[in-house]
Amino acid sequence: MRTKLSGFVTIGAVVTVLAGFAWAGEALKEPSLEQRVADLEAYVNNGSRLADVASKISGPGPGHNAWLMVCAALVLFMTLPGLALFYGGLVRRKNVLSVLAQCLGIAGLVTILWWAVGYSLVFGSGGSILGGLGYAFLNGVDSAPNPDYSAWVSQNVFSIYQMMFAIITPALIVGAVAERIKYAAVLTFVALWMFVVYFPLAHMVWGAEGLMNGVWNAHSKIKAIDFAGGTVVHMSSGWSALVLCLIVGKRLGLGKTTMAPHSMVLCMVGTSILWIGWYGFNAGSALAADAIASNAFVTTTLATAIASVTWAAIEWITRGKPSVLGLCSGVVAGLVTVTPACGFITATGAVAIGVFAGLIPFLACVKLKAMLGYDDALDTFGVHAVGGSLGSILTGFLATAKANPNLATNLGEIVGRTLWLHQLAAMAITIVLAVAGSAVIALLVKVTIGLRPNVEEETVGLDVVDHGEQGYILE
Repeated sequence: MRTKLSGFVTIGAVVTVLAGFAWAGEALKEPSLEQRVADLEAYVNNGSRLADVASKISGPGPGHNAWLMVCAALVLFMTLPGLALFYGGLVRRKNVLSVLAQCLGIAGLVTILWWAVGYSLVFGSGGSILGGLGYAFLNGVDSAPNPDYSAWVSQNVFSIYQMMFAIITPALIVGAVAERIKYAAVLTFVALWMFVVYFPLAHMVWGAEGLMNGVWNAHSKIKAIDFAGGTVVHMSSGWSALVLCLIVGKRLGLGKTTMAPHSMVLCMVGTSILWIGWYGFNAGSALAADAIASNAFVTTTLATAIASVTWAAIEWITRGKPSVLGLCSGVVAGLVTVTPACGFITATGAVAIGVFAGLIPFLACVKLKAMLGYDDALDTFGVHAVGGSLGSILTGFLATAKANPNLATNLGEIVGRTLWLHQLAAMAITIVLAVAGSAVIALLVKVTIGLRPNVEEETVGLDVVDHGEQGYILE
């Protein structure tokens, strides 16, 4: 679950808020002036609405709603075009369209699944591992807020915002198997993976009844925290990517044929879009335009910039030159690593995370991959699995109620003490679910429709084979 908020506004902002509210309230008793002021303060501070009072504030809070709609667009911007261009630039020219098509196809497929049952299975009432079908086909998901998640944001806006997370998560996986997996296999794998891995994991971490929702579920068995997706998004996709790339196998000619990125320009543009969009990802996870969102905005910026500089500095020292690819990789590693922590840490904590994010994923991408010999084509495992795991455990040590007072609600006795143990437990469940689930699904797809094109098709390139098109027509 995401955090609620505390914050301050000017008198002018209060007037603006009042002017935007609709007047309602017949069934309950007419509120007194004091109650109306308290209701307004609840909106400003993103607190709970007043009970047993016919509030004069009808529907969602316009400022918080507007903020989340913008953030939803930013998170989609991360996938399309951000991730698509980032990955597209890193592959060879003959496979650039295949990566773009995979991102587009996943966006459409996940949207349909989310509308049909995904939102309900993640955020509906059901149990500690998976929600029910009460919101299937977005039944009852209208402009009224769902107080289980936010008092002031429309549930339909909240649903669409969360859908953007569901879209980008499986799209991250394709980086590990780029240039050697069939389009039909990607879509089939993702469709099954959403039900086996993403939906249950997202419910366990962010659902109101979730097994690992330490912040808001007082009865959670594992009191872990994940502000914006360290376990749900990055660990799940990164560990699944490792399994999938092992089962698919290495690219033809790896180690014998040059497989350098065909366009570092596209990679740089995609990286820049990812950084911009990530503010919707991290700051938006406060579910309000509040003090916690602003803190997440700051910590995200600091960790990202420091990780990029750290990665490039290591290259400069060890190789004599800082590469653009290294700068881009450091940016993404910083964004990934700070994601689970951004709303729970101070600026100092963000600086520490930035240093670790520039160092540890670098070692994973450069040293570990070479040592073990797996073909993680675009370093999805090295950045997302390693960075997400690193960020999740560091969150256990660096989270503080000074940055987010909500940590004192159900976690006051373990924050700064044993929270890291709960983080480890959540990480273990995430890894087991992602690895086991992905292995079964990948093997099932392999024996049914097949994962890879044949040798001739892979040599020609997936742009022509899967889509009948070319990214570039060079005369």
